[in-house]
Amino acid sequence: MKKIAVIKGDGIGPEIIAEAQKVLTALTAKTGAKFEYVEVLMGGVAIDATGVPLPEATVEICKQADAVLLGAVGGTKWDTLPGHLRPEAGLLGLRKALGLYANLRPAVIHEALIDASTLKPEVVRGVDIMALRELTGGVYFGERGRGTEETGEAFAYDTDKYNTTEIERIARSAFEIAMKRGKKLCSVDKANVLESSRLWRETVIELSAEYPTVELSHMYVDNAAMQLIRNPLQFDVIVTSNLFGDILSDEASMLTGSIGMLPSASLGKPGTPGMYEPIHGSAPDIAGMNLANPLGTILSVAMMLRYSLGMEKEAKMIEAAVTKVLEDGYRTKDIATVGGDFKIVGTVEMGTLVAERV
Repeated sequence: MKKIAVIKGDGIGPEIIAEAQKVLTALTAKTGAKFEYVEVLMGGVAIDATGVPLPEATVEICKQADAVLLGAVGGTKWDTLPGHLRPEAGLLGLRKALGLYANLRPAVIHEALIDASTLKPEVVRGVDIMALRELTGGVYFGERGRGTEETGEAFAYDTDKYNTTEIERIARSAFEIAMKRGKKLCSVDKANVLESSRLWRETVIELSAEYPTVELSHMYVDNAAMQLIRNPLQFDVIVTSNLFGDILSDEASMLTGSIGMLPSASLGKPGTPGMYEPIHGSAPDIAGMNLANPLGTILSVAMMLRYSLGMEKEAKMIEAAVTKVLEDGYRTKDIATVGGDFKIVGTVEMGTLVAERV
């Protein structure tokens, strides 16, 4: 019995989590695998219920689980709250509490979705990128504040701070993943300007001596943003900082046709429960309308099975089911190209279609 802490969250979160659990139920019927779900609060719903975005009870339950499955957090309802009380603070806090320093974001183009990408088919066909984003350091966790200049003008600052341990552990994760893929690793930084990036590059180069068969390259973040659009096939594994990873992985998502298609895994030390979530937001504008694409969440479940639960065969079953649904011509609105001969379905039906093909 695998124990999964479930955070439905805000906006479309409850809808997409329901479809992910539907697929897991189908997997149980097919293979006999058993899962225990423990629902906990985080984000806006936690603020409404407890006054804080991350209740201590949530942290404790997540620490005792085998994995954490998350929908999405945030929404305009809570936008006026102070930073430490906003829903997103709960997400950052849980990552920190669980020691989840490596965020894995695959960007894989399904052949059936070639025309959904905004790039030419010949540019994106065959794209299979694994982006690793450092998750618990950098500018999102550095010292920050506001003040007033002598002129009376307001100023604000955020500090992009990294130490060698933080850099080495995410880089090591990237090298290990590259060893299992195409043995190509691109480290993205801004070492021509930022001192934190210079330490980043030095540390990655030093570690590379332990992985002589991995081809290591370095790229400035502005060039990497351009190259992802110009020639994405050149990339296999990308490793970068928290801020750069946040931006580049969202950019990479559009190679695949929709941000709604992309899963993610947040991992820490062995034995630590990983957290799995789609990379899109809570989309409050379509919440409750049966419009959300649940495939990113369902594919996050596949990553959960693979990386936290040791169920590679079952992970592949779910991924194959998603591929089959797309090949059969079913689409949610976000991945339906204009003029295509597709069957447009809602959130619930898409989840059912995948579950039927597991």
